[in-house]
Amino acid sequence: MSDVSMQMMSGKQKKMDQYERMDQQVVIGDIPLSWRDVVNVARHAAPLVLSRACRERVQQARDVVEQVAASTVPHYGINTGLGALCHVVLEREALSSLSKHTLMSHACGVGAPLREDQVRAIMCCAVINYSHGHSGISPALVERLVQLLNANIVPWVPSRGSVGYLTHMAHIGLVLIGEGEVLVEGGRMAASEVLRQHAITPLELGPKDGLSLVNGTPAMTGLACLVLDDAARVADWAEVAGAMSFEALRGQRDALDPAVTGLKRHPGVQHSAGILRRLLTDSPWLEQCQGDHLQDALSLRSMPQVHGACRDQWEHATRQIDLELQSATDNPLVIAEDGHYRIVSQANPHGASVAMACDVLAMAVAEWGSMSERRSYRLVTPQANDLPAFLTREGGIKSGMMIAQYTAASLAADNKRLAQPAVVDNFLTSGLQEDHLSFGESAALKLDQALENTYQILAIEMLLAAQALDLIEAPGFASGTELARRLIREQVAYYMEEHPLHRDIENLHAWLRHPHSLSPFAGYVG
Repeated sequence: MSDVSMQMMSGKQKKMDQYERMDQQVVIGDIPLSWRDVVNVARHAAPLVLSRACRERVQQARDVVEQVAASTVPHYGINTGLGALCHVVLEREALSSLSKHTLMSHACGVGAPLREDQVRAIMCCAVINYSHGHSGISPALVERLVQLLNANIVPWVPSRGSVGYLTHMAHIGLVLIGEGEVLVEGGRMAASEVLRQHAITPLELGPKDGLSLVNGTPAMTGLACLVLDDAARVADWAEVAGAMSFEALRGQRDALDPAVTGLKRHPGVQHSAGILRRLLTDSPWLEQCQGDHLQDALSLRSMPQVHGACRDQWEHATRQIDLELQSATDNPLVIAEDGHYRIVSQANPHGASVAMACDVLAMAVAEWGSMSERRSYRLVTPQANDLPAFLTREGGIKSGMMIAQYTAASLAADNKRLAQPAVVDNFLTSGLQEDHLSFGESAALKLDQALENTYQILAIEMLLAAQALDLIEAPGFASGTELARRLIREQVAYYMEEHPLHRDIENLHAWLRHPHSLSPFAGYVG
């Protein structure tokens, strides 16, 4: 097993250890940040820094909230109750309790916890949201979130229970005040103890702090930034896996000819076709196979069209998420006009844009997986190729790779269910106040699961394709696919059924997931 595999298979390593730490800071100032900046903070531990201009914006909005909190004019969430209790006006001395009780009551998530990188991404997006200077949250809370991120103190956050916002950020907010729990070496510890160990004093909440901590779209946006990162890698691995299968199945390269694919005007199609041509361009084996049959199955000849369409959906999602990062999504918002300020109750926390982006991308991810499973089926099916049945020379006593394709089919079927949109669902919450919900966090989380499934599907296809290439007596393969085959063989040997097949799938899956595993293919997929 390679050094990469040994690193990936070490179960004792914390999640953040999988990613190379970045020394370059991510500065929140006047330049819009992108989803890649969030990934650098969440997965690569890039230090997060607030500029002076950012601090000034946060403070100015806070000054307005303090003035409003001292008045008797009702302003939602500042000196009133929340949701259906918005008409209950509170005294100034009760507003700190309102913020604390907001966190306590909203921290009602259930289920398995989010991963460390997911929680860090949410925290980063929360800071970006507050940095626009329209929330009115206490500057000390923003600074504390940055401090926790840079110290890698990660709140324990249950993954289930959000209809679009509220619960995930509430659990994060608890840690700021010394409540809740923190992830520690795969387990959890009381936040009060962790803060004590780091000499960090729990914060006191003020007016609107509790509402600002639970409000807006940072949770779904943070989760979305990570799935964009994963989907970008899936897109490239789908081309590598597809090229290997294309070669093993004697694909006809005319379908990839730029004179053909150039007539399909979509940018993703051009991108995908170019990668496949680079991976396959110098194959003596394919040159020998040209013309020996008229037309390939669609899972082979339509790769540029299908993979390319998926890439276009990824591009659309990146634009939506970047725009969300540039948006102020609290409620109410502090609006500055001609030197005066207004407090406006509105619906910017509604996450329809993020939810739809994740739902559409989930369909693309399901398509990447579906195409891969279909190619795996052709690799193991004797009626569909000229290879030894089920990729073994000892058929009968051995089943070869037959059942690996079953696993891929099961995962592809799961993806079809996960591709069902979350955003079109709806329920009534908060009395009659919140009667249309985005389910953006549900959309992002099911997309995360679909991506995990597709990584496994691609690992199976590459395992099968490498076995197929090993069984072919060829004058030589393309440099791109030969590179892939060689790297796969550094992870797993040719399969002889002397150990359970799941081990090889696990090793290849870990390799595909490693942040640096695509680096050798930079000249092909870039």
